Amino acid sequence: MTQRHDATGSTDRFVVPVRVKPGASRPRVGGSHHGPHGPALVVAVAARAVEGRATDAVIQAVAAAFGVRAAGVTLLAGRTSRDKLLALIPAPPDAEARLTALRDG
Repeated sequence: MTQRHDATGSTDRFVVPVRVKPGASRPRVGGSHHGPHGPALVVAVAARAVEGRATDAVIQAVAAAFGVRAAGVTLLAGRTSRDKLLALIPAPPDAEARLTALRDG
């Protein structure tokens, strides 16, 4: 949930802490979980946590929820963990508002 600025002062990325619920009966982006990276956005995906399938599904779901391309979502931390840090690059202008709406409902 941090923004990082480049030398020109423009925001280049928005970091989203995520808590993954793999193997869910219904995919869903929304809700809050207090994890190791602070308040995290809960992302439930149908994919199982096998060979990175759940992580790939999470990236797709977060990209859709924030209205960005999946190629613009980068995994920063938590490759094999349910607690992940994702970066939206470039940061959408309404990223903070979307995160708040999704996480806090």
